[in-house]
Amino acid sequence: MNALGDAHLRSWTLRFMALLAADTEDQLAWLGERELETESVVEEAELLCRVSEGLTERGVFEPGNLRDLQAIGRRLGEIDAACRAEDWANALATDPAWDEIRALARRLLLTTLGDWRQPVPRPARPHTNDR
Repeated sequence: MNALGDAHLRSWTLRFMALLAADTEDQLAWLGERELETESVVEEAELLCRVSEGLTERGVFEPGNLRDLQAIGRRLGEIDAACRAEDWANALATDPAWDEIRALARRLLLTTLGDWRQPVPRPARPHTNDR
C-alpha cells in the first residue's frame, strides 16, 4: 500500500479504537438512536486489527502497538455468536467483554498517542434511498 493509504488506515484504526476506548455513556451517545448490531462493530474492529499486521511490517505501527491490537482482536474473537447478534447498545450494558475491550483499547491509545481520551469518529449517516 502507499504511504497515503497506510496513513489513512492508521488514522481510521486509532479513531475506531477511540470509540472502543470511550466510556459506555459516550459510546451510547455516539450510537444515538441508531441500532447497530454488535457483529458489525466486531467485524470492523477485527479487520482493523488484522490490517495492523501489515502496517506494522511497513513501520506505521510499533511492534508494541501490534501486540495490543492483536490482544483486542483475540478478545473480540471470543465474543460468542449470540452476543454478536444483539444490538451493540444492549451488549455494552450487559456483556463484560466490552469492559475488557475498552481497557485494551485504552492501553493501545495511551502507548500510541499518550492519552486514551481521543475524539470518537463521526457516526455514519443512516442510509436512505432518497436523493
